[in-house]
Amino acid sequence: MCLTVPMRVEEIDGPRARCEALGEERWANLMLMGDTPPQVGEYVSIHLGFVQRVVPETEALEAQALFAEIARTLDGG
Repeated sequence: MCLTVPMRVEEIDGPRARCEALGEERWANLMLMGDTPPQVGEYVSIHLGFVQRVVPETEALEAQALFAEIARTLDGG
């Protein structure tokens, strides 16, 4: 089972998007999005370095809050 933290698209450079979530940043390939790439400011799901889908903002923020809570719990705080 894979868990994915939705990431916010911060920049698009050709076939790649620079994304950020919970203080982490990564570049992801947009190839699988075809003719409907995400826009800067949208949230996306990334798997194995490829953007898989655009995630609605409310869903993304809820998931990020849950992951942040899990991380705090695991860190003992």
